[in-house]
Amino acid sequence: MTRKGCYFWSGKASGSDIDAPSLEDNALSLSTPAAQTAMRAAPVSAPRETPTSDGILAAILTSLSDDKAEDLVEISLRGKSEMADHMVIANGRSTRQVAAMAEKLTDRLKQRFGIISKVEGKDIGDWVLIDTGDVIVHLFRPEVREFYQLEKMWMSAAEAAAITG
Repeated sequence: MTRKGCYFWSGKASGSDIDAPSLEDNALSLSTPAAQTAMRAAPVSAPRETPTSDGILAAILTSLSDDKAEDLVEISLRGKSEMADHMVIANGRSTRQVAAMAEKLTDRLKQRFGIISKVEGKDIGDWVLIDTGDVIVHLFRPEVREFYQLEKMWMSAAEAAAITG
């Protein structure tokens, strides 16, 4: 028997003396404490801004600057790669700072744009890679950044010379 989209069974379970569940047992109730708590919860809001690669880049640079990132470099990947439009490379003074900057950055991007970033290396904190889609972020400890020298791989010789002085 069917009522209002709920299926219930009237009768005894086969081979047992258990009564069949009643309609009330199968229906969700809005009067339960869990349902009332869920209804009081803040509604999920849509992102406040439409993400563009330049807007995401500006938010990333601001976030890293606010978190005292050092040696911040932005590299345009337009025309060089199809994986992203921009790459940002920055240092933190310690593994703790690198991991904290990564955590705050991903939280800020999620709050502002609704972007769920992919993060690698945050647990170790030597080199954290954050993929936001249009912008790739590399956060390093200074020694690790010096070892890999990503800037030289992605920048022209003139750009790299201007940064390294």
